[in-house]
Amino acid sequence: MARLRHIGGRLKYALKMVWNSAWAPMAGTHAHPVLIKPGEIGVTFIGHSSFLIQIGGKNILVDPVYARWLILLRRLRRPGVRIKGLPPIDLVLLTHAHMDHLNRPSLRRIVRRMRRAFGRTPEVIVPWGNEDLVQTLGFSAVHALRWWESTTVQGLNITLTPCKHWGTRWFKDSHRGYGGYVLEYGDQRLYDSGDTAYFDGFREIGRRLKPRIALLPIGAYYPDSFRSVHTSPEDALQAFQDLGAERMVPMHYGTFRLSHEPMEEPVPRLLASAAKLGILDSMRVVREGETAVFNKPGQQRPAD
Repeated sequence: MARLRHIGGRLKYALKMVWNSAWAPMAGTHAHPVLIKPGEIGVTFIGHSSFLIQIGGKNILVDPVYARWLILLRRLRRPGVRIKGLPPIDLVLLTHAHMDHLNRPSLRRIVRRMRRAFGRTPEVIVPWGNEDLVQTLGFSAVHALRWWESTTVQGLNITLTPCKHWGTRWFKDSHRGYGGYVLEYGDQRLYDSGDTAYFDGFREIGRRLKPRIALLPIGAYYPDSFRSVHTSPEDALQAFQDLGAERMVPMHYGTFRLSHEPMEEPVPRLLASAAKLGILDSMRVVREGETAVFNKPGQQRPAD
């Protein structure tokens, strides 16, 4: 009986999220990314966990999702950059197989756009066990990594890092890997954690790879049981401090209703907690379509 009540409660929560997503108005506008100068890093927020990263003269997409619907969940904010507004993409990084991070229709559209507009298609990197999800989408090459494995692609060194999450796309495909990435080009080092709960591994990532800029998730943390696989704003701040990074860019909030905290809560809660810790100046909240430009390790200039 208790199990039935538990299942019923979860179903009620899920139906409430679906209902709220279906009727909420779409918000947000599109913009064009700022193209950076040599020696700079550009971080353009597309929405949710989707970014355009410019580093080492390359354009990289991380978890690009342009879908209006994720099965029953409707997108609540428009992508900050349209697919037709993207520069030529050299590489796509996918952190895991969940549909709010690996969206096959979006990837197919991106590959098609790159081929038609620029005459070439990007390469893609996935965690182990995800190759079959991307092999037929038209990428010029598919690379798979395990935790702590590195590869050099087009002059960039890329390492797959551990996280505390899971990688199944459906229910029984538990062979699929998951993780985050550290991108290195000279002394430029950027970390995208992917989806994760807080865990001791952040210290090891910081010790081994020393990222200067950290993209960390701050949403989908309520009820508290969700924190077994996601970080709250306070968890993300602890991860940021464990990493020893200099700047933090928050992600994984505001686009899809994946949990039950108020949609507008994560960012103010992050900034308030950062102020209490005395690290508010280390936070860089990037609006959809905005490009944060970092011109030297630990520094930034305003977007044009």
